[in-house]
Amino acid sequence: MSDITIRLLGASRWYGEILGINKINVDIPSGITGLVGPNGSGKSTLMNLICGLMQPDQGRVLVHGEDPWNNAELHRKIGYCTQSDKFFENFTGRQFMESMLRMHGRGEAWARHVAAEALDRLTLTDAANRCIRTYSKGMRQRVKVALALAHEPDVLILDEPFNGLDPVGRRELIRMFVEYGREGRTVLVSSHVLHEIEQMTDRILMMSNGYVMAEGAVREVRDQLRSHPFRVLVRCNAPRRLAARLLQEPHVHGAELDDDRSVTVVTNDPDSLYLKLNDVVLEEKLEPDLVTLADENVSSIFKYLAGREHH
Repeated sequence: MSDITIRLLGASRWYGEILGINKINVDIPSGITGLVGPNGSGKSTLMNLICGLMQPDQGRVLVHGEDPWNNAELHRKIGYCTQSDKFFENFTGRQFMESMLRMHGRGEAWARHVAAEALDRLTLTDAANRCIRTYSKGMRQRVKVALALAHEPDVLILDEPFNGLDPVGRRELIRMFVEYGREGRTVLVSSHVLHEIEQMTDRILMMSNGYVMAEGAVREVRDQLRSHPFRVLVRCNAPRRLAARLLQEPHVHGAELDDDRSVTVVTNDPDSLYLKLNDVVLEEKLEPDLVTLADENVSSIFKYLAGREHH
């Protein structure tokens, strides 16, 4: 196994009486590790602890053997793409990038150069001088990824980086993250979509109710899920047309139109559904802005996988 980069030793974090994570012991090596779990499972709390944005109430968190809390030198080696969609809306993409990068203390010239390279890397050069408030959801996601990658961090933390991206954009980011991990860096990426994780890595952490419930190969976790129905919410410009196409697939057992832009698809084989969805989107020229597992169903699946110990 590769060298261990991130280590959590009995780490717990509470928000008042609400559990964030509880007694987590895990080692994360260099390369790519996938982090999966329903909303509220503790994924973002774990990532915030690793990035030094909060302290554990119990236990320790180490990155390259150091405590990340209040550790400015270590923070320069970490890149974080948060799930939160917060920006200075009146800044252009370029202004936002440069202002954030100047906080590294390496001068304005460095910040301008690095910002320009990162925006180009994420195909945002043409939009760099537009206000962020005019950006689409996918463009806003790419700005966050650009900022996380700009300073070439040794540790890259990505919290749901594919939200709002079309299939082409998702594939481009997946290729970028795989290449980054192959360079010997450490990438921790969370996603609701096991198929996306499997395209990047075979190493996975599964979280439920504040615990790491399983570590291992993506295929093993996916096979356990195959007999349990998933409800996948897709929001796009033509949900009826999408539903009609997907209902022709043997692994799709139903589709419910939620409104004039949303459809919920029921399947027992989410991997096949995601692959087919990519094809249909391209063939029908659809414009999806959300693909996600319905939270209630995800929670029940992970509760099943977790077993009885932490119900």
